[in-house]
Amino acid sequence: MQQDRPANRRVTATDVAKRAGVSRSAVSRTFTAGASVSPKTRERIMTAAQELGYRVNMVARGMMKRTHLVGLVVSDLDNSFRASLVDALARRLVAMDFHPFMLPTDRDQNIEQLIDMMLRYNVTGAIVTSDTSPTEITQACADFGVPLVLVNKPRPNDLVATVTLDADQAGRLAAEALAEAGCRDVAIASQRRASYSIDQRKAAFVKHCQALNLTCVGDFQGAAQNYHGGIEAAQAMADRLTQVQGVFCVNDYLALGFMDWVRHHTHRRIPEDLAVVGCDDIDQAAWQAYDLTTIRQDTDRLAEATLAALVARIDAPTQAATHPVIDAQLVRRGSTARSGAVTSLPKPG
Repeated sequence: MQQDRPANRRVTATDVAKRAGVSRSAVSRTFTAGASVSPKTRERIMTAAQELGYRVNMVARGMMKRTHLVGLVVSDLDNSFRASLVDALARRLVAMDFHPFMLPTDRDQNIEQLIDMMLRYNVTGAIVTSDTSPTEITQACADFGVPLVLVNKPRPNDLVATVTLDADQAGRLAAEALAEAGCRDVAIASQRRASYSIDQRKAAFVKHCQALNLTCVGDFQGAAQNYHGGIEAAQAMADRLTQVQGVFCVNDYLALGFMDWVRHHTHRRIPEDLAVVGCDDIDQAAWQAYDLTTIRQDTDRLAEATLAALVARIDAPTQAATHPVIDAQLVRRGSTARSGAVTSLPKPG
């Protein structure tokens, strides 16, 4: 007998999960062949499904055969670097006869919803580019045998591929660019929100500053690595701006806000008084209003390496995953063109 069936709409896995008192991913596992779920949980879910009249659409779920869907877990698409990377990934997936399936997320979203959606559509593989913690996604993909690639994330295990920018190289290039601009006291503009890739490049920058005899006076932060975060970081640095000659902004999007605040609210001139280096080389970095020296993170190379790693996971899921590292490149522009620039770097000491 069907009890409390939702009126005028199809019963969903969410309805079953609520009735059974379990997560939606548990419902998905129950109706996925070979997935792990305890007998007690399975019984509760099957009872709830029967009571509600829940029926799995086998065609929609692709349970009879593997689909060509690839889940793209993305966030912060207002950042043109993220948008360019997602565009490059999607275009290459289509060219390879895969079907990109975008799953936008943020830090406040219930990760169970993302996982449930990926599993309901039985994706062939998944790529995570967002700052969402990949732990739960990694475990769910492992449980269901879904090939997974993480972009600019730490390596969780030998069966998950990662593709990362060479953070040590990025930090070194930023430190060298400020040293060549004649800076001796420098600072970092970053964000409070945790980010593996950002934390790695900051640590590398500090290390290479020490090797170049540069003094890093501090890490001044905004809430997030975006335009408003750059404004907040500049405000946090306001009392120290006269003490530094150079700033490393952890990404270009943040650098734009930082530069605008400095120009409109202080007497410090860029680059005459303050050299600025960013990271990513988004399109806006080359705009005349910013002319930002930056560390290029090539989205085409990132996308190519990511899809090569994904195909390798699909073709050989039991073999150890690859972890390609993409070179960083310094792009010199006007934000470091100071009159005090030096022709050669000091010897590390």
